[in-house]
Amino acid sequence: MQGHGQAQPVQPPPSTGLLVFLRVLFVVISVCSFGLLGWVMMLRLALVTRKSLDWGLLVATFAAEALGLVLLGTEPGEEIHTPGGWTGLALLVGSLVPAISYYLAAEIRHFHAVGYAHQTYAVHQQAPAHTYGYPQPPYAATTGPHTPVPSSVPIPQAPSRPPSATPTPPPQRPAPARIDQVRAELDELSDYLRKHEDGR
Repeated sequence: MQGHGQAQPVQPPPSTGLLVFLRVLFVVISVCSFGLLGWVMMLRLALVTRKSLDWGLLVATFAAEALGLVLLGTEPGEEIHTPGGWTGLALLVGSLVPAISYYLAAEIRHFHAVGYAHQTYAVHQQAPAHTYGYPQPPYAATTGPHTPVPSSVPIPQAPSRPPSATPTPPPQRPAPARIDQVRAELDELSDYLRKHEDGR
């Protein structure tokens, strides 16, 4: 017993090449028989779709072709001379064109729907079994228990280091040799200025 949400198995449609071959075959049979075997393609359509409308059209097509054949049989000779003969020919040929048009349109539409249903079933079969036909929540891909965090709760951050904690390098003092050199130069300069003033 299948549970809710599981798609019913759908048989895949025949190949496109086989369907085209069968359509051409049944249309050629109907045309080459001048409508006498037009009911054959309608029988195939009714067997494929299993719709009451197609079964009714099969009966109507068969009745029209049988009546047309009977009217043609009432002709005294091989050529058509009477209104009954022309009516019979009109029934055979006239019913052929709409029958072919409806047969092709209905069969193509039917197998298109079957192919779509088969693709949908295949997609459902490929989905994980625990989904039961429902979309997965965004956190279903996680392997462990998951507690969603509301977006309004602020996330705590690590406290930043206060500015005073950053060590500042001590001020560089000039080397003693440099100080002595500067003093010597200042002494020489003062001696020069003193000699220059004394010379005046």
